[in-house]
Amino acid sequence: MMILLSAAQPGPWTTTAMIASIVLSSTAGEVLTAAAMKSIGDLDEIRAHSGMKGAIRAVVTCPLFFAGVSFLALAFFALLFALNHLNLSLVAPASASLTLVTNAIAGKIFLKENVDRRRWASAVLVCIGVYLLAH
Repeated sequence: MMILLSAAQPGPWTTTAMIASIVLSSTAGEVLTAAAMKSIGDLDEIRAHSGMKGAIRAVVTCPLFFAGVSFLALAFFALLFALNHLNLSLVAPASASLTLVTNAIAGKIFLKENVDRRRWASAVLVCIGVYLLAH
């Protein structure tokens, strides 16, 4: 039989910091991984020229790839920590949706991606939804 202990919920600043750590580390990881894959090039072409070992070698020898994976691992452990202290019904939607917003911003700034009006509109709606969820 599992006994659930009721612990005091962290304050709003602590909650914000926990969610922000998930969002920022996840975004950094995804941007670094995307930058790594763009710098590596088309894996199908690499595989056609050097075989599967060549494609794997191209990925595992890219420092940006390991930096991205490291940030994604950090995001995962930040999520575990937050779930240990906060409600799933807040952490999961807030971190996932805010990551969508920060990915759009980071993609535009760092990867020079074309982020159209629909994505910006969806990002604004996501922010409104997270605000409503938190209050």
